[in-house]
Amino acid sequence: MALSTQNLPQQIREFKRELKAQCPEHKRRFDDISKAMETEVERIKREESEGSAIPQFAFSDIAENGFNDEQRKRVHQAGCCIIRNTLPADEVTTHNDALSRYIIENGYYEHVPTVEDNYFSQLKSDKPQIFGIYWSAAQIWARQHPNMAVARRHLNHLWTWQDKGKSFFNPDLEASYADRVRRREPGDATLGLSPHVDSGSVERWIEPHYREVYHDIFLGDWHQYNAFYGANRIEVEEFPSPAVCSVFRTFQGWVALTQQGKGDGTLRMVPSTLAIPYMLLRAIQDDVPEDDLCGAAPGRALTVFQQWHPLLFEGLVSIPVVRPGDTVWWHPDTIHAVEDKHNGDGYSNVLFIGAAPDCEKNRHFLDKQRPAFLRGESCPDFAPEHHERTYQGRASEDDLTELGRRQMGFD
Repeated sequence: MALSTQNLPQQIREFKRELKAQCPEHKRRFDDISKAMETEVERIKREESEGSAIPQFAFSDIAENGFNDEQRKRVHQAGCCIIRNTLPADEVTTHNDALSRYIIENGYYEHVPTVEDNYFSQLKSDKPQIFGIYWSAAQIWARQHPNMAVARRHLNHLWTWQDKGKSFFNPDLEASYADRVRRREPGDATLGLSPHVDSGSVERWIEPHYREVYHDIFLGDWHQYNAFYGANRIEVEEFPSPAVCSVFRTFQGWVALTQQGKGDGTLRMVPSTLAIPYMLLRAIQDDVPEDDLCGAAPGRALTVFQQWHPLLFEGLVSIPVVRPGDTVWWHPDTIHAVEDKHNGDGYSNVLFIGAAPDCEKNRHFLDKQRPAFLRGESCPDFAPEHHERTYQGRASEDDLTELGRRQMGFD
């Protein structure tokens, strides 16, 4: 079945009818996952009272040998982590200052956007003013930094990347995905994002490869579901929309350019890999309209609603304080949000850089992204604003290291 928005309500009705016929105990399964999620919320609250429910590791502790068994278990449970001191703090601060000059001196604030992306339009809070900048020297430096390659390699290895003689992706080589910049000033109240999940909404129920990813949730035993199993993830198809990521990422992520924590208008997460099974089974319960999936809409973020998912809001926590050079990572199924208001004193700035390992899907994307880089155009996944075509100081192919060239697919 090819992915199509044609007769989408009918597709949803047929999916639910088929699933309920194959899995008549859907209510019992949801009751079970609800109890398990309640236990997870209790864990999250307990760990928050003791410091943070988000696992934290020093880069120096994982750099050589990666995550040990206990650390792997913690990330597999939480679906997210922080790696401290991934990049040198003093260099990060220098690049943050240079990025500010790059934006101001090239007249970014004077540009009137002619293209809107509606990806976050159904979220409660206003769309964040994230900068459509992709090719600054700061971003190129961070993406191709050797420490980032090490961190992402170890994160990729948290996944089952090969099984039964088949490799799903190459965890040891990164495909450099150009994402944007967040620069949030103190007092700002326009940048919040309600809890959501990226990388597909309606698709998670009706798209064939997603159906395989979540087979144990829908038709097997959700206890057997492994959020870090790579099979079928590469083949997933999503409805096209500006700001919908078309590469496979093992982790979404960002680099802190400034110090920020709770109250500074920064990231919030539900640190549990049970949240998605809970949402998937919630949508097929009998109190949800037959042609509805708890408000999921094509081409939009998958939104967490108080009406349907009140339990998940109880597990939503802000990240602990991070400092320049720390990196934050979350599984593509992890629920995350952005605080509505920045109540802190300084800028809350990040570079969005995820982990996108080498695979056929990501190589196809690099074929589209390389020409955009050379011309200074927006990353092909985002609204075609093309701010940087004429920017002074924009990075060029000459700024790529040997590693950077491999990650961009030049070599």
